[in-house]
Amino acid sequence: MMRSFIRLILSLYLLLFSFLLVAQELETKNEDTIAFILKLQQKAYQSILTQQLNEVIPNLLEAKDLAKKINSAPHKAIVSTTMAYFFYSINSFELADAEVTKAIGYVKDQTSSPELAKAYSLYGLILIKTKDFENASKYLDRADKILESLNVESEAAKVKFNKGLLAFEKKETKKALNYFAATLPVFESFELHFFEANANNYIAKSLIDLQTNDPEEKKRNIGDAKFAIDKAIIICKTYNYLKLETHSYKVLSEIAMLQNKPVEAYKALKEFVEKNDYLEEIHATILSKNLDFESNSATLNDIIATQQIDLEEQQKSITMNRFTTGLSVTLILILSLLTLSLFKNNNLRARANKLLQEKNDELVLAKEFAEKASLAKAQFLSTITHELRTPMYAVTGLTHLLLEDNPREDQKEHLNSLKFSGEYLLSLINNILDLNKLEANKVEIEKKAFNLKKRIEDVLIALRKSSNDKNNKLNLNYDESIPFKLIGDPIVISQILINLIGNSVKFTENGEVTIQVKKLSQTDKTVLLHFEIKDSGVGISIKKQKAIFENFTQGSVQINRKFGGTGLGLAIVKNLLTLMGSKINLESEIGKGSKFWFDLKFSIAAEDIENKNPNAIIYDVDYVALENLHILIVEDNKINQMITKKILEKNKMKCSAADNGEDAVALVKENDYDLILMDIHMPGISGIEATQQIRAFKKQIPIIALTAVTIDENLDDFYKAGFNEIIPKPFKTEEFFEKIYRTLQTSKV
Repeated sequence: MMRSFIRLILSLYLLLFSFLLVAQELETKNEDTIAFILKLQQKAYQSILTQQLNEVIPNLLEAKDLAKKINSAPHKAIVSTTMAYFFYSINSFELADAEVTKAIGYVKDQTSSPELAKAYSLYGLILIKTKDFENASKYLDRADKILESLNVESEAAKVKFNKGLLAFEKKETKKALNYFAATLPVFESFELHFFEANANNYIAKSLIDLQTNDPEEKKRNIGDAKFAIDKAIIICKTYNYLKLETHSYKVLSEIAMLQNKPVEAYKALKEFVEKNDYLEEIHATILSKNLDFESNSATLNDIIATQQIDLEEQQKSITMNRFTTGLSVTLILILSLLTLSLFKNNNLRARANKLLQEKNDELVLAKEFAEKASLAKAQFLSTITHELRTPMYAVTGLTHLLLEDNPREDQKEHLNSLKFSGEYLLSLINNILDLNKLEANKVEIEKKAFNLKKRIEDVLIALRKSSNDKNNKLNLNYDESIPFKLIGDPIVISQILINLIGNSVKFTENGEVTIQVKKLSQTDKTVLLHFEIKDSGVGISIKKQKAIFENFTQGSVQINRKFGGTGLGLAIVKNLLTLMGSKINLESEIGKGSKFWFDLKFSIAAEDIENKNPNAIIYDVDYVALENLHILIVEDNKINQMITKKILEKNKMKCSAADNGEDAVALVKENDYDLILMDIHMPGISGIEATQQIRAFKKQIPIIALTAVTIDENLDDFYKAGFNEIIPKPFKTEEFFEKIYRTLQTSKV
C-alpha cells in the first residue's frame, strides 16, 4: 500500500515537472519571436532614415506576420506605426493615414501604452502635412500626456519637437524656435542623431524666418542659423540621412543668399536639386510597385507556416523523450541542482566579500583624494580671485577717473563699454568667491531688520533693463499681510532673488516673469513665507533638472552659446538656501517655462529697530565735510596707490602714501591723519599687524581695510585687529565715499 502511494506521488511530481518545462519552453519561444519582431522593425526604421527603401517592406511584412502568430496587439501597433512612417517619408500621406489608424486601433484600449503615444504623435505629423492643424494639436497633446505620465524623456522630446513643427507651419516662429532649442539638448544627450540633425535644421529655418528691424540682431540670427545648418549637414553625412541632408542644402542656399554669397547659394541649391530629383525617382519607383501591406505577405505566410509545423513536430518529440526518462533522471537532476547551488553560493559569497573589501578600500582612497582635490580647488580659486581683483581695481578705477575727466562722446562710449565689461568680470569673480566661501562654510547669515517688499522692488529695478531688452514683463504679486519689517540677512535674500529672477529673465523672450511672495503661517514672533519665481521661457528637460543646481552646469553647449553665463547662479542659490534651512524646488516643461520656489522662516522685527539703510543703497554723503581731510593710503601696488589717491584728491582731500606696513607705522607716529586706508596683503608686516601696532599708541584714529578679500579671511578678524570698516576692492566710488564718511561720523560720536 505504502509503495503504491509513493509511486503515485512520484508520478504526479514527474508529470507536473514535465508540464512546467513545456510551459517554460513555450514562453521562451514567444520571447524569442518578440525579440525578432523588434529586430526586424528596427532594421526597417533605420532603412527609412537612410532612404534604403527597398529593404523596408520585406522586414515589416515578416514582422507583421510574426506579430499575428503570437497575437500581440502592442507589436502589431509597432509594425503598423513603422509602416505608416515609411509612407509618410515618401510623401504618401493617404496610405500613412490608413496604417497609423490601424496602429491606434490595436492599442486604443491601452490608455497608458507608449505604442499608442507614438502612434498619436505620428498621426499628428501626418495631420500637419495635410494642414489639419486643429486635430494635429489634439493628437500631439494626447501623446504628450501619455509620455509625461510614463516619464519617457526621449520620446516626450520627440513629441515636443513635433509641436515645434506644428508651430512652424502655423507661422508661430518664436514659439517653434523655443520648442526646437529646448529639445535639442535631449536629443544630444540620448544620441538621437537623426532628431539632433532635424532640430538643427529647423532652428536654422526658424532663425532666418524671424522678423526683426534690428540689423545687428538679424545678422546675429543669420550667423546662428549658419552654425546650426552646418552642424545638421555634418550629422547627416556621418549617418547617411540622405533626405534630411537634401533639405538642409536648400536651407543653406537661403542663408548664403541672405549673407550676399550668390556663388555659395547656387552651389548649395544645385546640390539640393540633384539630390531631390534622385529621391523623387526612388519614391516614384517604390509607389509604382503598388505595395499592399496586407496582400503581399502571402508568400512569407506559407514559409512561416511550414517552419511552424516543423517546430511543432520537434516539440512533440522532445516532450515524449522527457516523459520516458523517468523518476531516476528527475531525482538526479534535483540533487545535482541542489549540490551545484550550494557550491555556487559559497563561491559567490567568498567572491562578494573579497570584492566588497576591495571596493571599500577604493572608496577610502577616493574619499581622501576628493578631499585633497577639493582643498586644492578652494585654495586655487581663493588665490586666483584675489589676484584678479587687484588688476580689476586698476581697470575700474582708471575707467571711473577717465569718465570724470569730461571725455569726448566717442571716448565716453568706449569708456562705458569698458566699465560694463569690468563690472561683468567683477560679477563673475564675486560669484566664484561666493561659491567657494559657501563650499568652505565661510559664509555666516546675518540677522538685521529690513523691509522685504522694498528689497524685492530694488532687485526688480536692477533687472528692469535686462527684462526690457528681452521684451519681457516683470510682475510682482506680494501678500500685503506680511509684516512690514522682518529680521534676516537682506544681502543673502537679494543674492538669491537676483540669481533666480535674472535666470528667468535670461531664458525668456517676449514673455512674462512673475514673482509671488505669500504668507503660509504666522505666530507672534515668526512668519513662514513662500517665494515663487515663474517664467514662460524655453524650459528645462527632465534629465537636466537633476543637474541644473550643480556648479558650472547649464542645459547644453547650445544654450550656453545662445544665452551666455557660467552656470554658477543656481548653485549659489541652492547653497545659500541650504545654509538658511530651506531648499530650492523646480518644475519645468520644455517650451512652456519654469517655476522655482522655496519657503523661508523669518523673525518679526519690532517697530523701532528698523535699519533705515540696510545696504547703503542710497548714499547720503556730505562731500563738503570731507574736503581738506588728511588721508594716509597704505598700498604696495603703485598703480592702485595712484588710483586711490586721484579719486580722493578729485574730492579735495589731502593724501599721503606708504608702500608697506612698517612705513605706515612710522608715518602715523610722526604725523596726524584724519583716516587711514590700509591694504592687507603687503611685503613685510601685513595690514593687520600694522593696524595692531598703530592701535598700541593711537586708539581713536579711524582705520579702514581697503583690500581684495579672499576666502581664507574671516571679516571678524579684521574688526578684532582694530579696523573700523572694510571696503573690498574693486569698489563702487559712491560706496567708497559713503563708508569713509560714515566711519568718520561714527568716530566723532
